[in-house]
Amino acid sequence: MYKEHTVCVVVPAYNEEKLIGRVLETMPGYVDKIVVVDDKSADNTAKIVREAADKSDGRIILIQHDENQGVGGAIVSGYKWACDNKMFATAVMAGDAQMDPEDLPTLLEPVVNGEIDYAKGNRLFTGNAWNIIPKVRYLGNSFLSLLTKIASGYWHIADSQTGYTVINLRSLELIDIDKIYKRYGMPNDLLVKLNIYNLKVRDVPVKPVYNIGEKSGIKIHQVVPKLSWLLFKCFLYRVKEKYIIRDFHPLVFFYLFGFFFGLLTIILFARLFVLWFVTGHILPMNALAAMFSFMSTAQFTLFAMWFDMESNKELK
Repeated sequence: MYKEHTVCVVVPAYNEEKLIGRVLETMPGYVDKIVVVDDKSADNTAKIVREAADKSDGRIILIQHDENQGVGGAIVSGYKWACDNKMFATAVMAGDAQMDPEDLPTLLEPVVNGEIDYAKGNRLFTGNAWNIIPKVRYLGNSFLSLLTKIASGYWHIADSQTGYTVINLRSLELIDIDKIYKRYGMPNDLLVKLNIYNLKVRDVPVKPVYNIGEKSGIKIHQVVPKLSWLLFKCFLYRVKEKYIIRDFHPLVFFYLFGFFFGLLTIILFARLFVLWFVTGHILPMNALAAMFSFMSTAQFTLFAMWFDMESNKELK
């Protein structure tokens, strides 16, 4: 227990036979339950965990998937176990040992003290992050973090792709765990669902850990477009659920006008290009109309974002 509160750590694992033993061996003693979710590994991950569980006196729980569900699906299974067993705080630590156990108290502290509902690691706080994290992943993460701010409404958070988190039982009971996205975009989707319920989220500095033998299957050129589309859908879902269904907010009109003028801007600039290509000339009035539409798009969209920031500024 941590400060007289039960703590569970969910460990999603897929083909982690090289490092899963290290994760289990270095888990802090105050962790009550370690729930390892084997996402249908093709190696000896489950065997290693099972052997460790036999020696753990019930501390290590092994859940095995019949089909691979992705890292999000593995975390969801762990969350459901923690929720069913009424664990006060549930952390997530990957099975590849990329999350330093020494950072866990920093993440637990604000959740256990009741200050926030969800603590999220941020590897970008450290000045060495640019030198430690692979450059392509760093830039991809930064771009997705910007989109996640817009989609989730948590404008104060960054490093959206980190999986090192702690969530309280109240949050797990409020959201629909089964509807959490089950692939790589799970942390982003979860933030959107937390925001709909006005739950408090805070970034906590954690150390980036790389080059310890881990092997990532993430392909940035595939992940970024896929997650960008997911975040767009999450944004629309959040606006509908939070600002229309639960409590109507005028920012909806600003986003709608921004969207309308955005479409009009595309049409007007496309028309300008066609006219220039066909006739070689651009009429000043057509150019002014396109610029006015563009400026209107920017103004309405930025005002909507500002309203959103104001509405969520207390959720940290």
